[in-house]
Parts: sequence; C-alpha cells; structure tokens
Amino acid sequence: MKIGIVFAGQGAQYSGMGKDLYDAYPEAAGVFDMAGQQIKDWCFDGDEETLKQTHVTQPTIYTTTMAAYEAFMAELDKQGLADKIEVTAFAGFSLGEYSALTAAGAIDDIAKGIDIVTRRGMLMQQAGLDQEGNARGGMAAGLGERDAILEAVEEAREDGILEGVNFNSPKQTVVAGDKAALKRFRRAAKARGIKAIPLGVSTAFHSPMMVPAAEKLRDVLAAADLKAPQKKVYADVTADDMMKDFDGNDAGAYLTDMLAKQAMSPVYWEEIIRKFETDGVEAMIEVGPGKTLTGLTKKTCPEIAAYNVENVETLKAAVDALREMV
Repeated sequence: MKIGIVFAGQGAQYSGMGKDLYDAYPEAAGVFDMAGQQIKDWCFDGDEETLKQTHVTQPTIYTTTMAAYEAFMAELDKQGLADKIEVTAFAGFSLGEYSALTAAGAIDDIAKGIDIVTRRGMLMQQAGLDQEGNARGGMAAGLGERDAILEAVEEAREDGILEGVNFNSPKQTVVAGDKAALKRFRRAAKARGIKAIPLGVSTAFHSPMMVPAAEKLRDVLAAADLKAPQKKVYADVTADDMMKDFDGNDAGAYLTDMLAKQAMSPVYWEEIIRKFETDGVEAMIEVGPGKTLTGLTKKTCPEIAAYNVENVETLKAAVDALREMV
C-alpha cells in the first residue's frame, strides 16, 4: 500500500506537545533527551507567548515532529506493517520541509536538524523586526478563490510588501506582507466577498521581507553537509521532486540553494497534495503537532484517507487505520 508522509509547519505548536509520546515510546524519548532540557521544557510546559517566538517555535516543532516520526515508524514495525507499506514520498510545510529532509536522509542527524532550524528561526525572526524591535509584518488567510485573492493582493500592494505565499487548498490562500499593506488587503478582500483571517504569527514569512534571512541562512546550510535524499521529497517552492534539476555534482550546494530560496518564496501546498494523488497514494499521514495538513488534504483530495500523528492516541488510531487498509 502506498502512503505519503507530510510534516507540520510553524503555527501548530502548543504547550504539552510530545509529552505523552515521550512517556510511551523510547524512540520519542531519545529524540527529546538529545534535544536537551530547554527544548523539552518549552515543548512540555512552555506558555503560548513563548512558543509563538519564532526562535522557540521552530526547534520545538521540529523536535516534536521527529520524535513523533520515530515513534510512528517504530509502531509500524512492531505491528508488522513496515514491510506492507510503501512511503512514496515525503513533504513538509515550510519548517516541516526540514523534517521531511531528515526522514529522507538529506539531514543525516536530528541534532544537526535542531541546530539548523534554531538558527533559521533566529534569522527569520530578526528579518521581521524593525529598528525598534517591533514586528514589521504579518499574515492573513484568505478564504475564497485563489485568483480573486491574488487580485486583491495586486490591488492592495501599492509600494509595500504583499504577496500570496501559502497556496494551501482550492479555497485557502495565505497572504503575507507589511502591516499597512495587510490592512489594505483586508479591505480589498472584503470588497470581493473574501474572508481574511489574521494569523497568529510574528512576521511575513515566505515573502520578500525574508530576503535578509535567506541570504544568511545559506551560510548555515552550506556548513551542514547536506546529502542527497534517499527518498523523494516534494519541494515547497516547486511542488515537484526536490532533486528534479540536480546535476549529480554537489547535493549540499543544490539543497542549500533550494532551502534558502524556500524561506522567501511561496509554498505550493495544494499542488504538492495533488502530486501525492498522482503517485497513487491511498493514505496521507501528517506527523507533528496539530492536524492542519490533514484538513487540507481532505479539502484538496478527499479520496485520499488522511490521518495525523501527534500523540499516542492519534498515532495508534493511524496505525489501526492503516492495518485495516493493507
């Protein structure tokens, strides 16, 4: 049976994430213990405001996600399902792409992954602040037709920063920009009958505001000795096999370029889900806190069974469902 595995992105964090997996699975506990006490404290007991800080959010979500992935794979093996299930590809939403690359072997050590995403979070947070240390921008989810939302973006941009940055499903496109441009966007969207919901994030991710972060992130990635993935990973920036244009020479340099570009470019998530459908995937497993990607899969390709794995209950439910399908 063919399945796809996708990994949660920023915004899915909550206090207590991963705690019952830590208690129930040695594989998950090993990931958290390796991550260190500070990250464990943030994951298990961090308050909402602390967890919303990008330099905290990114390593905590990555750690929880990789712990959940290790526990999930261990349970599949324990239940005798590992040989009956084929993972056709991985993908991750923004930050989740680092989890996907870790699962695929491109980031060959979880400790290395934690270091990369911690630095990424710091750089992205800094890029989104003005000289006084205040957030320069934000994001809003537009609920409606993609073309109409992008028309509102064009109308509202003027001389500011404003772009469609997360193409999530047929009826949801996230817009990012500076605060004044976002205010204009909400007016333009309302005039078109589009509901625009402000998102609880600290800045305008995946927009031109992130260019300074992307440039500095290159140095972090270049030093990380990234490898060619051992399994297909769909890239956020192309919605295609990440290694499609790789010339076979320097996988580290190639992936450095792809991931640096990702920080300041749109995420084509709807298109990625449709690629899984083309692959013949029967079930999509979302690994990590929350179930946002599970919901987007159901909205985009309702014929694909979709399950999330974020705690012991959902992990066992997903494994039970897969057992019934094989």
